[in-house]
Amino acid sequence: MEKSSPIKKKIAKWTGKDRVGYLFIFPAILVLFVFTIVPLIISFVISLTNLDIFLAWPDFVGLDNFKRTLADERVWNAFKNTFYYVVISVPIQLIVALVLAYWLYKPTKFNKLCRSVFYVPVLCSFTAIGILFNLILNSTVGYIPYLISLVYGEPIALLSEVKFAMPIIIFISVWKAFGKTLIILVAGINDIPGTYFEASEIDGASKTQQFFHITLPNLLPTINFTLLTTIIGAFQVFDVVYVTTGGGPLYKTETMVQYIYNRGFSDPYDLGYASAMCIELFFVIAVIILIFKGYMERKIAKNM
Repeated sequence: MEKSSPIKKKIAKWTGKDRVGYLFIFPAILVLFVFTIVPLIISFVISLTNLDIFLAWPDFVGLDNFKRTLADERVWNAFKNTFYYVVISVPIQLIVALVLAYWLYKPTKFNKLCRSVFYVPVLCSFTAIGILFNLILNSTVGYIPYLISLVYGEPIALLSEVKFAMPIIIFISVWKAFGKTLIILVAGINDIPGTYFEASEIDGASKTQQFFHITLPNLLPTINFTLLTTIIGAFQVFDVVYVTTGGGPLYKTETMVQYIYNRGFSDPYDLGYASAMCIELFFVIAVIILIFKGYMERKIAKNM
């Protein structure tokens, strides 16, 4: 018998049942490393310098950028606005999607049509949607301010009003994104064995009782996934704010990513300071997600 070459031995080693899985996940790991891990490391290195957008040779400043953020009122204001956005938009999006998912999960033609219609905004650019709502709400040419003027006598610049600006941004975000959560929850509900509902109907359970005692407990893993991804996305909100209010009025809608962009890519073009805020935002998101993930996993284990 001919001896196997070293190359064939290596190929056989990595195509065996115990290791072939690594070959399938390698492309995903490579993409994650190149586009997530490497930029994160580079951002941390830049945060320790005074690098600007003109890429002149920077000086090492250590933790000075992080110390500056602690004394920056706009950083605290941006974090406050971001938390307000997350705390309000995420539960509303989940509740709306959950109620509609329970209503539309059966595979009828009408339900499929409704799910398709609700999913259309997800396919659209957030920037385009922001521009659309900016025109609709414009005090000069917008239709909604015109309707308001018929009642109050004059149009109201809704996006320029402190009390209306952030709620409108939250509404736009929920309207745009809840369709994705809806589709995921519909898939989760359809994955629940139908025998659970049949047995509960025999026992005389109402639809409300089925929802709270069968659907919700069995849907917790799916809810956990949608909540985690929605929270991460909400903390990174930028485009809808940028094209509607630009962070105004009076910085009341300026989110953390918006402020990072303003400091890094407009005057004073301070990439080092912006990178320090990026690192802080990353750790805030990581801590919140880890705490929330641990809580949800304990909740899921209790319902198993």
